Amino acid sequence: MKKDHMLLLCTQNSARSQMAEAFFKIYGGDLIKVDSAGLEPAGVNPYAVRVMAEIGIDISGQRSKGVKEFLGKASFSHIITVCKKAEGQCPTIFPGVRHIISWPFDDPAAVEGTEEEKLEKFREVRDEIDAHVEDFMAKYRRDETRNNFEKKYCCLLEE
Repeated sequence: MKKDHMLLLCTQNSARSQMAEAFFKIYGGDLIKVDSAGLEPAGVNPYAVRVMAEIGIDISGQRSKGVKEFLGKASFSHIITVCKKAEGQCPTIFPGVRHIISWPFDDPAAVEGTEEEKLEKFREVRDEIDAHVEDFMAKYRRDETRNNFEKKYCCLLEE
């Protein structure tokens, strides 16, 4: 059976989409193929690497990718935007996309303050992403995502 292919889209592909990619690989790598990209890729944020390492997940080998790397080269069943800016600029030119899902998480990199305050925000967003991905994959495993999961999370694209 062919795996559904998901694209996680963010502005810079530096934190939220990188963390989400790692969680999707853990919770659903046996069922889905997942990639992440950014509208303006800027390198993986060291705070994202650090807070993921705190829970035993190594994303230090991941790299920031631009959405243009995938245009015309890959087809996706789902595009999941993990920030408001990406949602508003989400490319809809990928063939075969059945679902566009919006999870507008706060940008932890926008937090100003001490290192501990920044880390706390990264941890908060990491935990929110973890919960969303775990819930999504639990429903996906029950086949709800492919049929009527869009009622909660998706805008079903007209085919």
